[in-house]
Amino acid sequence: MKRLYAFFICLLAILAMQAQIVTTTPDFPTENDEVTIVFDATKGTAGLKGFTGDVYAHTGVTIGNTVWQYAPTWGDNSTKYKLTPLGNDKWQLKITPNIREYYGVKDGETVTQLAFVFRSADKSKEGKDTGNKDIFVDVHTAGLTVRFDQPAEKENLITNTVLTIQASASVASALKLYVDATEIAMEANATTISKSHTFSTAGRYTLKAEATANGKTVSATQEVTVLNGTSTSEKMPQGVRPGINYISDTEATLVLQAPKKEYVYVVGDFNDWTPKSDYQLKQDGEYFWITLSGLTKGEEYAFQYLVDGSIYIADPYTDKVLDPWNDSYIESTTYPNLKPYPTGKAEGIVSVLQTGQTAYNWKVKNFERPASEQLVIYEMLIRDFTEEHTFNAAKEKLEYLKNLGVNAIELMPVNEFEGNTSWGYNPSFYFAVDKYYGTKNDLRAFVDECHSQGMAVIIDLVLNHSFGQSPFYLLYKDADGKPSADNPWYNQESNIKNTSLSWGYDFNHESEYTRALVDSVAGFWMSEYKIDGFRYDFTKGFSNTPYGENDWANGPDNARIANLKRMSAAVQKRQPGAYVIFEHLAATSEERQLGDAGILLWCNKNEAFCETAMGWSGSKTDFSGLYAGTSMPAGSLVGYMESHDEERTGFKAWKWGNTGVIASTTSTNAGMSPATGSNINLSTRTKRLATNAAFFLTVPGPKMIWQFGELGYDFSINNNSDGSGYDDQGGFRTDPKPIRWDYFEDADRKKLYETYAALLDLRHSYPELFASNTTFSWKVGTANWDNGRTLSATSIDGKSLVVVGNFTLADKNFSVTFQETGTWYELLKDNEPLNVSSTTQTIAVPAHEFRLFTNFKPTLTGIETTAPDAEKPLIYYNRGMDTLVLPAGEAKRVEVYSVNGMLVMTQEKCTSVGLSALPVGYYMARAYMEDGRVQVCKIMK
Repeated sequence: MKRLYAFFICLLAILAMQAQIVTTTPDFPTENDEVTIVFDATKGTAGLKGFTGDVYAHTGVTIGNTVWQYAPTWGDNSTKYKLTPLGNDKWQLKITPNIREYYGVKDGETVTQLAFVFRSADKSKEGKDTGNKDIFVDVHTAGLTVRFDQPAEKENLITNTVLTIQASASVASALKLYVDATEIAMEANATTISKSHTFSTAGRYTLKAEATANGKTVSATQEVTVLNGTSTSEKMPQGVRPGINYISDTEATLVLQAPKKEYVYVVGDFNDWTPKSDYQLKQDGEYFWITLSGLTKGEEYAFQYLVDGSIYIADPYTDKVLDPWNDSYIESTTYPNLKPYPTGKAEGIVSVLQTGQTAYNWKVKNFERPASEQLVIYEMLIRDFTEEHTFNAAKEKLEYLKNLGVNAIELMPVNEFEGNTSWGYNPSFYFAVDKYYGTKNDLRAFVDECHSQGMAVIIDLVLNHSFGQSPFYLLYKDADGKPSADNPWYNQESNIKNTSLSWGYDFNHESEYTRALVDSVAGFWMSEYKIDGFRYDFTKGFSNTPYGENDWANGPDNARIANLKRMSAAVQKRQPGAYVIFEHLAATSEERQLGDAGILLWCNKNEAFCETAMGWSGSKTDFSGLYAGTSMPAGSLVGYMESHDEERTGFKAWKWGNTGVIASTTSTNAGMSPATGSNINLSTRTKRLATNAAFFLTVPGPKMIWQFGELGYDFSINNNSDGSGYDDQGGFRTDPKPIRWDYFEDADRKKLYETYAALLDLRHSYPELFASNTTFSWKVGTANWDNGRTLSATSIDGKSLVVVGNFTLADKNFSVTFQETGTWYELLKDNEPLNVSSTTQTIAVPAHEFRLFTNFKPTLTGIETTAPDAEKPLIYYNRGMDTLVLPAGEAKRVEVYSVNGMLVMTQEKCTSVGLSALPVGYYMARAYMEDGRVQVCKIMK
């Protein structure tokens, strides 16, 4: 108990300093006063300690009980919000001529508080109150006023703590202090009063300060809660795990893992947010737990944990949170009946529990994932995919993606992140769906519909770092804001000193606590949402190997390799065949080891495809790294021309295209974005993007398309939300971008979409031609610019294709090598035949364009005119009967393929084929008629 007593004496000292994070002149400001604020940057979070740049106040007022009224837009650097440096980490702000006029408060409204967050001009640094809380200063009524200076509001103590109680009056008064109804001190004709008091019994106490002057008496009250400073030891019930464990429709067991902490209470809707003795958690080693009874089935309860008397956190494993700063901006159409935040009772993020939830009824229970080497992934940011920014709205667009030929969707982070309009790489809660996109079941319905249309769903997980809202961080952090040395999950500092590769608070991937968290996150999403795999962000950071300020952490790093292999194996143990994709971008020798372990790795070819889109020849245009050959395991590279992290090829072509690409003699477009002229030489630009696609989608191995690349999306990563602004320093990088579904109605852009679709149809209809055992070669280096770039592939059953592309600015005749002589067919000219009399043939290719030939006449799943002489379809799927029907007569043979290209059924001499034996999913059937006609149809069961 001596140690606890000493701890709380220190705490009182801290609280006294905290109270002085800002001082005011006058001492008791009223709304009609000019007020001078002095901010001490060494106090509170100390986020601006030692800072010498410009500091601004983000400031507003409280009207009644509503905080942050009349505040400017975050980041407003107007002169009125700029502080004056006083030296010694002190900064001054003048609120003049008075509070009402400074903030523009309307008549009839009463100001009760001033609110502040101090920040650097670039918003990268903040000065806030202890606990990362906003700073509030009381605004008083004119005349006699009394207030508490100590303790802090809603103080929590442990029994037998000596507490200093101090109050001040605005004028000399007769002052008294009370604990509940007992007077403990009095002073005559004084402006301050102070008294030490010992609380020997746990409970809730009301402090009162009373001031009397000139026949008038005023008072102020404040609550103090006295807690038991020790926990009762008791074994947890069997089978429970950290987080919320639902026992019945009326019971839930809460478990918090908190090594080295001493006691925990739960506060929430069920106990009026008061740390009562019967809501103290029992302790089982490093776990604290409690079973809540008497809950109402289906009712949502908001709650937090109170740890060691001063740390309030939401449950780290909750699947729903309430956010006091951002929930109010979520529309009811996005999240109907969202539970209100418990304003006035809690601060910070709160968790939600709900017994008796109705389980989602999955339509597709056994989805067959496409083979990894045949993946065509569509990277999607829900925020910028539809105007509604919801799972439901995105679900309505899935047919568009199915028709494109996508068989997997990779969602940028959908777990709770800080703010609403982020990309999501600032995670806060790993088990909760971000409400800005919709409800939990909205996400399930999206995944379900993807599966029913033959598309896998991959989600992006950010486990290199998190930020200040994470409960894992808040449980163990130092006064300077860094994770404390005893934090089980985080390093105190990143092992990578290069600031371009370091964000937020760095997870310690050598820690067993972090490893267990990482594994449980993956297991949760696969179990609860039927997620098919994960793209892990910045896996270079998954070790503690030191890297210097100028080091790009490329490795090889044996500790990192071991960590990542372990992590991937844990995913496979929980869900064999799940996709594991790393954004690694490290040394080939390291990536090869990961590829050998079955891990897929991002392969960035943005620079090369941007250069060819712009029409600039040179060493940067080499595509060859897209196909690794023998340097990497076959099918291990997920190639992409664009991603959320890269500039748009379409924008670069629009902005900096060569003469003839943007029809400019200067080769520079002065506009900010296509909002100021999107159709500038659009036909030429989309042709070049189509030629890029021809040398991208015909290469074996998994591929990724960044949303709307198939339409030649040409707003920059550095444009703002309406395209009116452009900041090449990244000021708008993560801002929302213009959503242009109207692009699909433009003839040139739709033709680009159709080119993508045809190329992907070829991939899916003839997967053997793009398999890892295909004989593949291409000439796509600098030396091949003027003489034509070519690509050839031959499957083990003898099917061949040849692509020839003209990336120059003039029509050309190229000498092209074919694998064999005979009749070849040009895919995008309705399979027009080409007689190849010699394996070396001259082919005319217009500027900016490509030609693709096959040594067989392709029958594509999406091209119903393959047999132009057919007056009626040869085959179609009757969903009601779950049967393939052949209305044109008996077929010689019908083959049915799964979405990953595997032959799953064959039937000879038939007029119909029953499919009831096949599980729900997406298939392709090919019918071979006796007269030689062939037709394909898609099947969605």
